[in-house]
Amino acid sequence: MKKLTSITLIFFLSLLSSPSWSENLTMDDLVEKNDLYYKKFTDVPFTGEIGGETQGKFKNGKRDGKWLSYYENGQLKWKEYYKDGKPDGVWESYWDNGELWTKETFKEGKSENTSEFYRRDGTLEIKGNYKDRVEDGLWEFFNEEGQLTSKRYYKD
Repeated sequence: MKKLTSITLIFFLSLLSSPSWSENLTMDDLVEKNDLYYKKFTDVPFTGEIGGETQGKFKNGKRDGKWLSYYENGQLKWKEYYKDGKPDGVWESYWDNGELWTKETFKEGKSENTSEFYRRDGTLEIKGNYKDRVEDGLWEFFNEEGQLTSKRYYKD
């Protein structure tokens, strides 16, 4: 009888430590205070993962690494990358039909290089640069056939 009780206890404890029993958090379970995220009813910046329509990781209350968000139909809505809470890497957003909508590169929280904007059918519509979140330099505009229709230059 003692042997059966020990085996039952070991089995029960292994179930409790199983990932399927772990806590599944979503963004709704967190609050943002002073640019940091906390699990509700705590005062320690959150470190861990969230799931649901928006998925990603936090490290010391800041977004970190790859983040994904999905439409209700299951289609990828956007993909973003963070480092120490700041945008860092290529960000892409998608139309609900799966076509690329926007593509932008960030480095240490600032937009770098060329940003691209696409139509629902996947054709390029606008291509240009940002500096400090404002249009900067050459911007090109394309028609539905992919032909360049106009250029604009922005400074300051």
